[in-house]
Amino acid sequence: MSRIGKKPIPLPSGVKVQIGTQLEVTGPKGKLAVPIPSGISVQQADGKLEIKRASDDTAALHGLTRALAANAVEGVSNGFTKELDIVGIGYRADIKGKVATFTLGYSHPIEFLLPEGVDLKIDKQTHLVLTGHDRQLLGQVAANIRALRKPDPYKNKGIRYTGEALRKKVGKTGATAK
Repeated sequence: MSRIGKKPIPLPSGVKVQIGTQLEVTGPKGKLAVPIPSGISVQQADGKLEIKRASDDTAALHGLTRALAANAVEGVSNGFTKELDIVGIGYRADIKGKVATFTLGYSHPIEFLLPEGVDLKIDKQTHLVLTGHDRQLLGQVAANIRALRKPDPYKNKGIRYTGEALRKKVGKTGATAK
């Protein structure tokens, strides 16, 4: 049996669950839907969700479905955050409404449209805090922002996750004497 799949998911107060062809989770932060594959069943009892599987053929989907459901419950109750840092002289970010503008050393500023359900807060023009209730969407938006200027291992410039370890490489030492 899947160790992750058999763990029950506690439902916090204020979170409502509707079970059908998909699991619809509604809470104070928003609403999410998790698909339920065939061979997997979801039961609600005593303020907990339990994910069961019919046979060992769906063992891989058992833990996956439980993890997606747990992320949905956590997202609609508490939400998720991702933090990014912009490192480099003259590199900065600004936000107006749902459009973030990045100055990253290119000849032009880059405008990034934030999707619905993801909020961006900027501290000191170089520290970004992304918040949202959908974990997958939040991670994808953070990865797309990081891809605008990936961290350079030679100059240590670029956009990186807060706390991301980046090893600095040494550059060329010049032509050697023959």
